[in-house]
Amino acid sequence: MILACRSCASHNEEMVEKRGGRRPKSVNRTPRQTDGSSWASTPAVRARMQRQRTRDTAPELAVRRLLHASGLRYRVDSPPLANLSRRADVVFGPAKVALFIDGCFWHGCPVHGERSPTANAGYWREKIERNKARDLDTDERLHLAGWLSLRVWEHEDPQEVAAMVVAEVRRRRGLDVVR
Repeated sequence: MILACRSCASHNEEMVEKRGGRRPKSVNRTPRQTDGSSWASTPAVRARMQRQRTRDTAPELAVRRLLHASGLRYRVDSPPLANLSRRADVVFGPAKVALFIDGCFWHGCPVHGERSPTANAGYWREKIERNKARDLDTDERLHLAGWLSLRVWEHEDPQEVAAMVVAEVRRRRGLDVVR
C-alpha cells in the first residue's frame, strides 16, 4: 500500500477523487499556533493551562472509586451519543445516564466560580458563559434522546454524589433494591 504525501498536490487530488469529490473535514480546520504566540497573559499562565487535566481529576477519581465499589460499571470520558461531540465524565450506557463533574472555575459555579481573572477578564467571562450555554445545550440534547444528565460540582461530597448516581442508575435499570 502506498501512502499519499500530504504536501503533494497530485496525491491530494487523487484522494479527493477516491472520496467522490469530497474533501476531508480536516482541510477546514484552523491550524494550531506553532509560532509560540498565545492569548495567555504570560508564558507561565500558558504552561499552567496546558497542564490542566481534562479527565481523571481528583473529584472524578473519588466518585468513580465509590461507583465501582458499589458494583456499577461504566465508561469514562466518553460521548453519550454517537452524534454528540461532547464527552461525559462517566457514562452508564444501558441505563442512559451521563455524569458530568463540572469544575467550579470552568463552568461558573455559583459558590466558587465568581472569582474572575484579572488578566484577559473579558475573554474568560465570555469563555465561561459559552461553557454554561454548551452545558445547557448538552443537557437538552441528552434529554431529547432519553438520557438523564447528572451535573455535579467538583466541590460536592463524593459519597453523596456516588449515592445519588447509584440510586438513579439502579432506578433506570429497574433495580431499586439496595445491595
